[in-house]
Amino acid sequence: MDTRGDATQRQRIDKWLWAARFFKTRSLASEAIQAGRIRLNGEAPKPAREVHPGDTLEIAHGPRQWTVIVRALNEQRRPAAEAERLYEETAASRARREALQETLRLAPAPGSGLKGRPTKKARRQIHRFERARQDPA
Repeated sequence: MDTRGDATQRQRIDKWLWAARFFKTRSLASEAIQAGRIRLNGEAPKPAREVHPGDTLEIAHGPRQWTVIVRALNEQRRPAAEAERLYEETAASRARREALQETLRLAPAPGSGLKGRPTKKARRQIHRFERARQDPA
């Protein structure tokens, strides 16, 4: 039985990405779709394209990538625990994400521990370094 004609079994892809909590706003989801970071069943969709249960989505958001199968639709944005029921992540996607998370944990980006403005001492060190770099002699 094909449920794609049923109005309750279809939803705009940008709204689904927002409801499933992959993006904070629908406009951010639309921008990601237009930038080509979202693939629906292997194709680059438009934000108004409808998503149906059973569709496969490939989502690239920053360094993280998900491959999920749409399991349900929801018109409203619900808590994260409920939003996780809207999709099922593939095993390969989960393994890839966990490997990336472990890599980022073991080798954080340079400067990721810095917060706020430099202290007086740090500022003097920066100035000394910059002067030494400009005057190698």
